[in-house]
Amino acid sequence: MRILALGAHPDDLEIFVFGTLLAWRAMGAEFALAVATDGAAGGQQAPDALRKIRRAEAEAAAAPLGVLPRFLGFPDGALLPDAALVTALRRLIDEADPHLVLTHAPNDYHADHRALSHAASQAVGFAAPLLFADTMRGTGFAPTHWVDVTAHFEAKCAAIRAHASQDPERFVTAATAQAAFRAGECNGGPDDRAEAFRFEPRFPFADIRALLPPAPAVSPVRLRSKGRS
Repeated sequence: MRILALGAHPDDLEIFVFGTLLAWRAMGAEFALAVATDGAAGGQQAPDALRKIRRAEAEAAAAPLGVLPRFLGFPDGALLPDAALVTALRRLIDEADPHLVLTHAPNDYHADHRALSHAASQAVGFAAPLLFADTMRGTGFAPTHWVDVTAHFEAKCAAIRAHASQDPERFVTAATAQAAFRAGECNGGPDDRAEAFRFEPRFPFADIRALLPPAPAVSPVRLRSKGRS
């Protein structure tokens, strides 16, 4: 199975979907990773220096997946779903020949995320199903699928921390809270973690369950017997 994962910035895949990428890796999946922007607006350093720093951080973070991310080089903070981006994504999709494409939700908080999402939707066409990652803090997101990432969560946090230039502990904290909440939606325990996704079926892709890593275990609520406190 081949997965193409698209992030707008050098740390986005780590923050939003890295647990699931690791779960796919454990299943033997192959990856193509791409970062749309150069990351040069994500700090106080000079842009040329920051581009190099963030590229190195992204490469270190992706090491557990056994692949280096490709940088498309669009300006950070100014991404547009225009012909240039759609063309670049189509070329990448043709090269990767993925069974599934994963990217940001179309209503995520950052304009670059939204631009990439819309361009990916246009670019993918009939080539593969398109899966949307959870939004920041889950705002405005209605999941259709959950992936159990409990076994991979510490490695996900390590990947986030590889982005040392980005004050990564704030993202570790946010990702931990969100993964605990998503696991809780599935009646998971306090130590369980999950990542959530949204799939919107469109011809010819109606059902992608066979492509996803395992969901959290089904855990029914045990009702108390009548008369017991």
